Amino acid sequence: MRVALIALFGFASALSAQVAPYDVFPPAEPPYYRVRYEASQTPGELIFPVNYTAWVPPGVKTLRGVIVHQHGCGEGSCKSGLTGAFDLHWQALARRHECALLAPAYEQPEKADCQMWCDPRNGSDAAFQKGLVELGAKAGHPELAKVPWVLWGHSGGGHWAGGMVLLHPERVAAAWLRSGVPLLQEDSNRTTIKAHKLPEAALGVPIMCNPGTKEGVTVKDGRFAKVWPANEAFFREVRSKGGLIGVSVDPLTSHECGNQRYMAVLWLDACLGARLPNKSGDPLQAMPSEDAWLSPLLDTEAAPLQKFKGDKLSAVWLPNDKVAKAWMQYVKDTAIPDVTPPPAPTHVRVQGSELQWEAEADLESGLAHFLIERDGEVIGKVPEEQKNPFGRLLFQGLLYSDTPSLPLVKMVFTDKNAEAGKNYKYRVIAVNTVGLQSK
Repeated sequence: MRVALIALFGFASALSAQVAPYDVFPPAEPPYYRVRYEASQTPGELIFPVNYTAWVPPGVKTLRGVIVHQHGCGEGSCKSGLTGAFDLHWQALARRHECALLAPAYEQPEKADCQMWCDPRNGSDAAFQKGLVELGAKAGHPELAKVPWVLWGHSGGGHWAGGMVLLHPERVAAAWLRSGVPLLQEDSNRTTIKAHKLPEAALGVPIMCNPGTKEGVTVKDGRFAKVWPANEAFFREVRSKGGLIGVSVDPLTSHECGNQRYMAVLWLDACLGARLPNKSGDPLQAMPSEDAWLSPLLDTEAAPLQKFKGDKLSAVWLPNDKVAKAWMQYVKDTAIPDVTPPPAPTHVRVQGSELQWEAEADLESGLAHFLIERDGEVIGKVPEEQKNPFGRLLFQGLLYSDTPSLPLVKMVFTDKNAEAGKNYKYRVIAVNTVGLQSK
């Protein structure tokens, strides 16, 4: 039993080390907001403490949705949720669609049963919705309690996100399930995991299953080998009934998130553009059926719906041609092309020999680093040194569960060679993860 649960949800012994207690958060000052709930001893309620941190795009008048970035199982993965709302790349997606960005951090002890939060029926659904009400009140956006949900989840977080689709399909605009899916049929080998029902309304919710190839696709043994069979069973059940579900196999990874965010952000961007109502409070819109592309399962080529020759109800569903072309590159090597430079830094200021600035991430490719110019010559790079064992180099770093590293990197540079009393002209240039430079 223990082995089966580990294989499906990726408990934390293979995740990051216990780098910080749960109470070490980046400060939550506007535009960040936070609520925390203690563990409940009432049957059916959440047995773990949980923190919810939300970022609200500055200047937004009325929120149109909330993007939820849900970590996976195990203590190390839960702690990675502490920084999810501070991710500049995910904020770019939220800003574009006037959504809040929310990251839970469940305080699950290392050997505790992950099902007690990643199955939303065990209290995390109710706690999440309670958190939306209180965060909305703190932020001055009471509509946060009622806007549509955009769900991204890793491992057990994918189980949670998929479960929320099945429980509340009318609330979910789209869901990206990285390495974890809910069960739709009882499994005698996993008696602690309850199956969900598949309501008809869930078939209209765009869903993407995103396992790593080493989780049972090309590597058939090991602790994560059962991830793909679970994903395949979920995909076939939903797609056979006409559900808008796809599969994006990460060709480079096992259970770590790797470069998936570059595909996930593009896919979610397309789904949000089609589904979010123009007026906050109105129902979600249906995905346009005529724009879809299809691909045979585990293939790397897709075709427009009208030209697809195979069985449509067993084929991978993709929302449009732009996403399909990016998907065809992603499933080959994850190197999705990008020809647009990132936004230029703003509010550059100098005090003595220290520079500070602000910047937004490139929606397509995120932020890799900044170049510092003095009098037209590059004199520095921020961060000066970078490492990322999980994918492209990112300005904020990248943990196993697709969240920034602690402590958060600051947009600060000190010119150690500046001469006192001498005037200089400085410029800051943003560089995205495919090497394109901003103005």
